Amino acid sequence: MTANLQNPIFTDETKAREWLEVRVWPNGPVCPHCGATGDDVTALQGKAHRLGLYQCSQCREQFTVTVKTVFERSKVPLSKWLAALFMMTASKKGVSAHQIHRSLGISYKTAWFLCHRLREAMRTGGLAPMGGPGAIVEVDETFIGRQVGQPKRRAGFGHKNVVLTLVERDGRARSFHVSSTTIASLVPVIRENISRESVVMTDEHVSYQRLGSDFAGHEMVNHSAEEYVRGTVSTNTVEGYFSIFKRGMRGVYQHCSEKHLHRYLAEFDFRYNHRIKLGFNDLMRAEALVPGIKGKRLTYRRPRNSFEPLPY
Repeated sequence: MTANLQNPIFTDETKAREWLEVRVWPNGPVCPHCGATGDDVTALQGKAHRLGLYQCSQCREQFTVTVKTVFERSKVPLSKWLAALFMMTASKKGVSAHQIHRSLGISYKTAWFLCHRLREAMRTGGLAPMGGPGAIVEVDETFIGRQVGQPKRRAGFGHKNVVLTLVERDGRARSFHVSSTTIASLVPVIRENISRESVVMTDEHVSYQRLGSDFAGHEMVNHSAEEYVRGTVSTNTVEGYFSIFKRGMRGVYQHCSEKHLHRYLAEFDFRYNHRIKLGFNDLMRAEALVPGIKGKRLTYRRPRNSFEPLPY
């Protein structure tokens, strides 16, 4: 299955709901309010009830598969949600809200909000440290956009947002929006997210020079002296990640405000971590996103023009 918009789940609400139910509830319906399963959950039938509606005999609440997910209470048909989900996960450098607006026949504002909900579903937290015995983790930072309150034109990179990315060689990536390139901003994130048994590879940036005692090894390449590879020592993998990220941000999205940067990073991390080289195709990548939709309902607060996650 690919992001072909002629697929039945992108045109038929019943098939879209059934596709989602199988993946959200692989062992049968689960009440999102109290967690009841099995005989405690009953499908409501008849003309008085819409398809896909269930009732829990424990808490007496009614629910559908979209309750307490990023899809909850959305007026956008579920079939269009799934079409957007497949488009975003299948596009290597992302897909713009304008493209989704044109392809799905929804307003641009709706498409923009829909994309941010799906990016929130791609976010993960509480992950175990990367690497391990014998593993190599490359570390580098880059600059994107402009920080809030900074002038549009200013020499150097002081006015830009800093992105720190950790990439396990032949493995996964983890990116962070950090406040600066100082030791205080970079080193705690690196120590928290990389296993002490790993070998870390960086460039010659002064903030990385104290990492040697924290890990099994620390190798550096000197970019200022035009050294980019020394045997197995390089940061080419993390720089390859940045090339995809920047081509997407500049060529597809073109603009990203600082308050939403963490969600764009989650999007690029997600696709990189579920790429073909790691054994994922388009269908598997879309299915991998489904667990992330749960417990992340977002609302749009017009006065502050930002998202607010609800407390579940």
